[in-house]
Amino acid sequence: MTRRGSVGDVDDALWSAIGDPTRRRIVDLLLADDGGTATSLSEQLPVSRQGVAKHLGVLDRVGLVQATSTGRERRYDVDRAQLSKAAAQLESVGAGWDARLHRIKGIAEALQQARNQGKPEHQLPKQNDPQENRPEHKDQGSN
Repeated sequence: MTRRGSVGDVDDALWSAIGDPTRRRIVDLLLADDGGTATSLSEQLPVSRQGVAKHLGVLDRVGLVQATSTGRERRYDVDRAQLSKAAAQLESVGAGWDARLHRIKGIAEALQQARNQGKPEHQLPKQNDPQENRPEHKDQGSN
């Protein structure tokens, strides 16, 4: 299910679109060239003009690019606000994983220390997860 809203939420459709290497390359080229057309992009990629047009359609549907008519072609530009949203989501997800890894490291160190001191594992202090009850950290499958 696609979730949208605050920065802590992840827009699955946006990340699905960005997840494709060809689409990421298209976004890179559009940023470097300050926009472009399916024809100009296909000249820089190992993809046909029609293939590029399909990728641009996906990027357009999630709002990452905006199209304007220029003669017979459509010119595409990156929507920098949507790109910033994607970057903020990536940073938020990364911070969440960093926090989880830090907690796992603490648990592993406590286990190792207990083993070194000969304590049974059931006597170790319980590690609390202050974020486990926050709705944005619950399994997405339950939404």
